[in-house]
Amino acid sequence: MRKKHETPVMVTRSFLPPLEEYVEMLKPIWDSALLTNMGVYHEELKEKLKEYLKLPNLELFVNGHMALELALQALDLRGEVITTPFSFASTTHAIVRSGLTPVFCDINEGDYTIDVDKIEALITERTSAIVPVHVYGNLCDVERIQQIAEKHHLRVIYDAAHAFGEQFHGVGVGSFGDASMFSFHATKVFHSIEGGAVAFRDPKLAVRLYQLKNFGITGYESVECVGTNGKMNEFQAAMGLCNLRHMENLIEKRRVLAQRYRERLSGARGIRLCSEQPGVRSNYAYMPVVFDGYGATRDEVFDKLREHNIFARKYFYPCINDYSCYRGQFHSEETPVAHRIASQVLTLPLFDMLSMDTVDKICDLILGCRRGEE
Repeated sequence: MRKKHETPVMVTRSFLPPLEEYVEMLKPIWDSALLTNMGVYHEELKEKLKEYLKLPNLELFVNGHMALELALQALDLRGEVITTPFSFASTTHAIVRSGLTPVFCDINEGDYTIDVDKIEALITERTSAIVPVHVYGNLCDVERIQQIAEKHHLRVIYDAAHAFGEQFHGVGVGSFGDASMFSFHATKVFHSIEGGAVAFRDPKLAVRLYQLKNFGITGYESVECVGTNGKMNEFQAAMGLCNLRHMENLIEKRRVLAQRYRERLSGARGIRLCSEQPGVRSNYAYMPVVFDGYGATRDEVFDKLREHNIFARKYFYPCINDYSCYRGQFHSEETPVAHRIASQVLTLPLFDMLSMDTVDKICDLILGCRRGEE
C-alpha cells in the first residue's frame, strides 16, 4: 500500500524569487508612486525580453488573453480565422470577441499542433488569418504554415502561450508569422504574476498595439481609436524582471525532471509521449502523456493519482468545439484527432521545486494502474 502524499502535488507551482529580491524591486515604486502607465520597470522588462527572446519588436500587456485579442484587432482582420480546438479557451474566445469566426482545423498525432496538411481545405474567400497554437512547448510547423499563408495572402498570429524562450534553429519562436502572443500567467514557465506580450514583425504595429491597450489615447487631449485598458503595471513588471534572472536555471531543472519522466514511462505499452522536436530549444513547459490502449484509461489514472494527493490535469479537455458556450455552432467530430487526444491526455506535475522522488512516485502509480497494483 503506497502512502498518500502528505501535501498536495499540483500540476504546476508558480516560481517565486527570493522575497528580499522582489521587495528590493518595490522600493523605487514606493519612492516614485508611479504604479502603472508604462513606467520604468515596464520599459526595462520590454527591452530585456526582446533581448532574451531574440525579438526586434515587442509590446507588453496586462495578460496573455488581452495580448492575443488586441493583436487580432491591430491587424484589422475580417471574416474567418483558422485555428485549432486543442487549446485553452482564451484562443477561441479572443477570436470571437474580436468579431471573427473561428474555423477549426484538426491537430496532428505527433505533437498535437495544427495539422498543416488540413489547413488549405478550410481556406475560403472569407479567410483572413491562421491562428496556430504551440502546444505544451511543441512548436507548430512554422515553415509550412508560412508557405500556406503567403500562397493565400493570409496573416499568421501564433498563440505562443506555452513557448516562452523557445527557439527553432536558433531563431526566437516569436519571430515567426506576423505576430505571436506570449502569456506570463503565474502558472507559466516565465511569469509576471499576470501578464503577456505580443511579438510582431512590422514595427508599424507598435503604435497600433500601444493605442489599443491604452484606451486609444494618443495625447493629453486626443483619443483616436476605441481601445481598452490592457496595460501591464509596475508590480507585474518587477516580478517579471526578477524571474527573468532565474530563467535558465528553472528551465534546466524542468529538463532534468522531464527526462526522468521519459526514462520511467517510455516504452510502456499504451503510453505515448511526445517526441523531442529536432532543432527546437525546448522550455519543458508541460509533461503530456497520452493513454491509448494502456489497460487503464486516462480518467482511471487521473483518479488514482488524485487518491494519493497528486493532481494531474486533463489539459486540454474538453476540446473547445465541445464547449457548451459554442454548442450548435461547432462539432468536435469534424476534428476527430483533437477529440480523441483530449479524451486520452493527462499532463503530469512539472515545476522546478518538484522532487525526483515525487516524479518516481507518480511514475510508480501510473505503471501500477495497468498492473492493478495499489
